[in-house]
Amino acid sequence: MRKPPSRSDGIYREVKEMAARFDFKPDERINESELSVRLNVSRTPLREALNRLASEGFLTYQSGQGFFCRSLNPLEIRNLYEARAAIESEAVRLATQRASDTALAELEHFARSARATYRAGTSPVELVRQDQDFHLRLAQLSGNAELLKLLENINARIHYIRLIDLQAMSEEQGGKALDNRTHERIVTAMLARDSDEASRQVRVHIEERLDEVTNNVKRAFSLIYVPQAR
Repeated sequence: MRKPPSRSDGIYREVKEMAARFDFKPDERINESELSVRLNVSRTPLREALNRLASEGFLTYQSGQGFFCRSLNPLEIRNLYEARAAIESEAVRLATQRASDTALAELEHFARSARATYRAGTSPVELVRQDQDFHLRLAQLSGNAELLKLLENINARIHYIRLIDLQAMSEEQGGKALDNRTHERIVTAMLARDSDEASRQVRVHIEERLDEVTNNVKRAFSLIYVPQAR
């Protein structure tokens, strides 16, 4: 029987989402007293959650000063994208070798059925969720739980920037930005059991937006610090 989530786990997930969305400003010191009141929780489970998030890279801790929101800079984001490319290219290589024919057929169906999502009017949040679902499925098929865990961590840490990137692509390219044919090419290579090609397709898919990291970080800062019209 699966153990029900604890109160500490719930606090952890809530603060993690806040950190991923940059509800805390980059490099801002986190006031634990204010946060405990805001979340209506006691300080002990909150401190446990903050320590856990610091160990996972969502926050930083400075001795004698407390917890801070992580920085938002192009180098850190580039490093995360490069790590993601390395993890996923290896995961898809293993998945191509290990996944059953049935599992690959199900992945192909998932990729094809997602075409309906990639259309004008679909929210960037939904598009990023759809893309993440596809890539997590690839990692799951690798049979390597550690690769999957690493990917989930990185996805959460770059989630906000991916939203900014998708919005920028939509503004620059219009409907051309709404395209999941790369996913289908990855699946085609996997169905052919061509692990090298599948791995290459994944790496190209992830790295093609790296040149826009600096601009996307600038856009993110403008959204974080400039109040948006309602």
